[in-house]
Amino acid sequence: MTHARPRSAPDGGDAGHNLTRTMLDTLGKAIVTGRYEDRPFPTEAEIAKAHGVSRSVTREAVKMLTAKGIVSARPRQGTIVRPVAHWNLFDVDVLRWILDRKFSIDLLIHFNQLRLGIEPEAAALAARLHDAAQMQAIDAGLQRMKDAEAGSDDPLDADIAFHVAILHAAHNPFYAQFEEVVATALRTSIRFTNKAKGRSANIPEHAAVARAIERRDSDGARTAMRRIIGDVLDLIDVAGRRSPSRHD
Repeated sequence: MTHARPRSAPDGGDAGHNLTRTMLDTLGKAIVTGRYEDRPFPTEAEIAKAHGVSRSVTREAVKMLTAKGIVSARPRQGTIVRPVAHWNLFDVDVLRWILDRKFSIDLLIHFNQLRLGIEPEAAALAARLHDAAQMQAIDAGLQRMKDAEAGSDDPLDADIAFHVAILHAAHNPFYAQFEEVVATALRTSIRFTNKAKGRSANIPEHAAVARAIERRDSDGARTAMRRIIGDVLDLIDVAGRRSPSRHD
């Protein structure tokens, strides 16, 4: 496989940072999509030569991969690719690289199982703790979904705005930190479910969540959010059973 060769630039500043990010992205994608499953990970010198970058750019990119749990350096063994179980799957770059792999029904299931463990409880907290501005953000997301149905907004962005607003309305910094993970999960599953259903998200179901939050009905908000994600999992399960392979 031939890689594009980033042009060398002096280390430091924006140019050096951009080269490092480009190198990180190139190496990360290569690892996650299986390029090094049957071959050893190259040395820093080999990477620098192959991609036309400095050793310092290569070294920094490998350090960033190490921080993400993807590789590790061992004495006399060099840098090795770690098993998937050690990867930081909540890292936005890692999630993005994973999505570059072949489409997988299992990945959709895993994403939405994670959502099921996060979003219903976030909705319940939002019902208890939201302030007026956060309720407005939730309603704004819902309105965007209605606008998207009419063709005047993007369905993906609108749906994500609604769910992310609820995470922030939970008044819990840990839930807020799941914003990028939930957004990535939604972008993956919404494309699939909209195609399978032939339509966009169910607005009445989303409205039920919003109105329960507005009433400060924690149980109602939790149940309504579980229903939305449960319907997605049911749809994925049906599609998966129809498919000759769970990875098609």
